[in-house]
Amino acid sequence: MSNHFDSLSNPLNMEAIQEIDNLDLPIMQKHHVRILAHCHQILKIIYADNSFEYQDKNLLREWCDNQSKHFDDKKFSDLFYRQLESTSTKLSTFSKKIGKNIEDLEIDDLVLLVEQGKDLSS
Repeated sequence: MSNHFDSLSNPLNMEAIQEIDNLDLPIMQKHHVRILAHCHQILKIIYADNSFEYQDKNLLREWCDNQSKHFDDKKFSDLFYRQLESTSTKLSTFSKKIGKNIEDLEIDDLVLLVEQGKDLSS
Protein backbone atom coordinates (compact mmCIF):
# COMPACT_ATOMS: atom_id res chain seq x y z
CA MET A 1 0.00 0.00 0.00
CA SER A 2 1.33 3.41 -0.96
CA ASN A 3 1.90 6.22 1.51
CA HIS A 4 0.67 8.74 -1.05
CA PHE A 5 -2.54 10.42 -0.06
CA ASP A 6 -5.29 12.63 -1.38
CA SER A 7 -4.56 15.97 0.26
CA LEU A 8 -8.26 16.81 0.53
CA SER A 9 -9.56 13.59 2.02
CA ASN A 10 -6.62 12.74 4.26
CA PRO A 11 -3.44 14.79 4.45
CA LEU A 12 -2.06 12.49 7.17
CA ASN A 13 0.10 9.58 6.12
CA MET A 14 -0.41 6.12 7.54
CA GLU A 15 2.57 6.44 9.91
CA ALA A 16 1.09 9.55 11.53
CA ILE A 17 -2.31 7.92 11.86
CA GLN A 18 -0.76 4.82 13.44
CA GLU A 19 1.40 6.92 15.76
CA ILE A 20 -1.68 8.77 17.02
CA ASP A 21 -3.66 5.52 17.38
CA ASN A 22 -0.84 4.05 19.49
CA LEU A 23 -0.74 6.97 21.95
CA ASP A 24 -1.54 6.19 25.55
CA LEU A 25 -4.34 8.77 25.71
CA PRO A 26 -8.09 8.67 26.23
CA ILE A 27 -10.00 8.33 22.97
CA MET A 28 -11.21 11.96 22.98
CA GLN A 29 -7.67 13.28 23.39
CA LYS A 30 -6.50 11.05 20.52
CA HIS A 31 -9.33 12.50 18.46
CA HIS A 32 -8.21 16.04 19.30
CA VAL A 33 -4.62 15.20 18.36
CA ARG A 34 -5.88 13.74 15.07
CA ILE A 35 -7.87 16.91 14.31
CA LEU A 36 -4.88 19.13 15.12
CA ALA A 37 -2.55 16.96 13.02
CA HIS A 38 -5.00 16.97 10.13
CA CYS A 39 -5.37 20.76 10.26
CA HIS A 40 -1.61 21.21 10.68
CA GLN A 41 -0.97 19.19 7.51
CA ILE A 42 -3.60 21.17 5.59
CA LEU A 43 -1.98 24.42 6.71
CA LYS A 44 1.42 23.11 5.62
CA ILE A 45 -0.05 22.33 2.19
CA ILE A 46 -1.69 25.75 1.89
CA TYR A 47 1.38 27.67 2.98
CA ALA A 48 3.94 25.44 1.26
CA ASP A 49 5.14 28.32 -0.90
CA ASN A 50 4.76 30.97 1.80
CA SER A 51 6.16 31.50 5.26
CA PHE A 52 3.92 30.56 8.15
CA GLU A 53 5.11 33.78 9.79
CA TYR A 54 3.31 35.79 7.13
CA GLN A 55 0.15 33.79 6.81
CA ASP A 56 -2.20 35.30 4.30
CA LYS A 57 -5.79 34.90 5.48
CA ASN A 58 -6.93 35.42 1.88
CA LEU A 59 -4.85 32.41 0.82
CA LEU A 60 -6.57 30.32 3.49
CA ARG A 61 -9.99 31.68 2.47
CA GLU A 62 -9.30 30.94 -1.20
CA TRP A 63 -8.21 27.40 -0.41
CA CYS A 64 -11.37 26.73 1.62
CA ASP A 65 -13.55 28.18 -1.15
CA ASN A 66 -11.84 25.91 -3.68
CA GLN A 67 -12.43 22.87 -1.46
CA SER A 68 -16.10 23.74 -0.99
CA LYS A 69 -16.60 23.58 -4.77
CA HIS A 70 -16.35 19.80 -4.40
CA PHE A 71 -19.51 19.95 -2.30
CA ASP A 72 -21.21 22.99 -3.86
CA ASP A 73 -21.72 24.33 -0.35
CA LYS A 74 -20.75 27.88 0.64
CA LYS A 75 -21.63 27.20 4.29
CA PHE A 76 -19.03 24.41 4.28
CA SER A 77 -16.41 26.88 3.07
CA ASP A 78 -17.27 29.40 5.78
CA LEU A 79 -17.22 26.81 8.56
CA PHE A 80 -14.05 25.16 7.25
CA TYR A 81 -12.34 28.55 7.05
CA ARG A 82 -13.30 29.49 10.61
CA GLN A 83 -12.09 26.13 11.92
CA LEU A 84 -8.76 26.25 10.06
CA GLU A 85 -8.19 29.90 10.95
CA SER A 86 -8.87 29.17 14.61
CA THR A 87 -6.59 26.13 14.59
CA SER A 88 -3.90 28.11 12.79
CA THR A 89 -4.01 30.75 15.53
CA LYS A 90 -3.94 28.08 18.25
CA LEU A 91 -0.97 26.29 16.66
CA SER A 92 0.89 29.54 16.07
CA THR A 93 0.45 30.68 19.66
CA PHE A 94 1.47 27.27 21.00
CA SER A 95 4.51 26.97 18.73
CA LYS A 96 5.79 30.34 19.93
CA LYS A 97 5.20 29.27 23.54
CA ILE A 98 7.38 26.17 23.12
CA GLY A 99 9.98 27.93 20.95
CA LYS A 100 9.33 26.14 17.67
CA ASN A 101 8.31 27.24 14.22
CA ILE A 102 4.73 26.21 13.51
CA GLU A 103 5.75 24.16 10.48
CA ASP A 104 8.14 22.16 12.70
CA LEU A 105 5.48 20.98 15.16
CA GLU A 106 5.36 17.21 15.58
CA ILE A 107 2.78 14.81 16.98
CA ASP A 108 4.43 14.93 20.42
CA ASP A 109 3.94 18.71 20.41
CA LEU A 110 0.29 18.33 19.50
CA VAL A 111 -0.14 15.83 22.32
CA LEU A 112 1.37 18.38 24.70
CA LEU A 113 -1.05 21.03 23.43
CA VAL A 114 -4.03 18.72 23.94
CA GLU A 115 -2.85 17.64 27.39
CA GLN A 116 -2.31 21.24 28.45
CA GLY A 117 -5.62 22.43 27.08
CA LYS A 118 -7.80 19.36 27.62
CA ASP A 119 -10.35 21.38 25.60
CA LEU A 120 -9.88 22.62 22.04
CA SER A 121 -12.93 24.86 22.08
CA SER A 122 -11.14 27.95 23.38
